[in-house]
Amino acid sequence: MARSGSTPFSFPEFRGATRRLVLWNLSAYFLLALVQLASSGWAAQLFNGLTFTPSHFLHGALWQPFTYSLLHPPSAILGTALELLSLWFLAGFLENYHNSGWITGLYAISVLGTAAAATAIYACGHTLGFAAGAIPLYGCFGGIFGLLAAIGTLHGDVEFMLFPLPIGIKARHLVVVLVLVAVAMLFFAGQRMYAFAELGGALAGLVYIRMAPRRGLSFGLSEQWYGLRNRYYRWKRRRAARKFEVYMRSQGRNVRLDSKGRQIDDDPNDKSRWN
Repeated sequence: MARSGSTPFSFPEFRGATRRLVLWNLSAYFLLALVQLASSGWAAQLFNGLTFTPSHFLHGALWQPFTYSLLHPPSAILGTALELLSLWFLAGFLENYHNSGWITGLYAISVLGTAAAATAIYACGHTLGFAAGAIPLYGCFGGIFGLLAAIGTLHGDVEFMLFPLPIGIKARHLVVVLVLVAVAMLFFAGQRMYAFAELGGALAGLVYIRMAPRRGLSFGLSEQWYGLRNRYYRWKRRRAARKFEVYMRSQGRNVRLDSKGRQIDDDPNDKSRWN
């Protein structure tokens, strides 16, 4: 894909996958805020049950990789606003070049890759005898890192404003800076899991843009499903053709059918062919 030049420091159009992702996160935020308003105890239990904690996941909480990215503490208004604005900006920028299915697939794979990386460093920490800092993960930071990795790879020459400084930085340089910050955080036990999870989200985003179909993961899966279904129907047709050939031989007729169930003419001049 051709690389883009600089872009104005403005938010892209609020549409498609970008709008859905932001509204899902925003709806989850206000829903949790309403639960907290009704009962702070229920809200705390709900939050703890849906955040991603590797130890809980390994002991059966299999839903957590799919729910943690939608959770934002109701008290963290500024942090939630910055995350959702970043999600809007990055996803909206990519949606100018890719369809909604591709954006949704990239975000989902990055979120799952973040959870997988956190689980891996937690399990390795117990095996190798070092503390990984089993902190619960929540928020859409994993998806944001995957979107950043995609922009840095596919649109590396695009310039972003280095907030809050009024200067621009190229996308590829911004990704390198954030990766180096995450690598530096690996040296601190309390931040090790969080940093490794961020790197996992970026890596998952890179794997996705290299391997995913151009029209999105859902389109690729549907194509594979229909291909599997069609292969099944062709197999049934071949099996029916073989049974019919056996039946015709029992009737004293030699009939051969191709894979599509059509008769094969051994002798085109044979006027007694079966129709």
